[in-house]
Amino acid sequence: MEHMVNLIGNVGFPIAVSLYLLVRIEQKLESLTLSINNLSQIMNIIQEDRK
Repeated sequence: MEHMVNLIGNVGFPIAVSLYLLVRIEQKLESLTLSINNLSQIMNIIQEDRK
């Protein structure tokens, strides 16, 4: 927490918030990417089973 306070003091509130949001969004995007890949694999399996 002290690191965040120092970051805000040194680079400003908007930059600190932007960095925080970028980290959060990166985690969500990684999760979405894994979900999309899993869905693609499942759809390929379903298509193969229908043949």
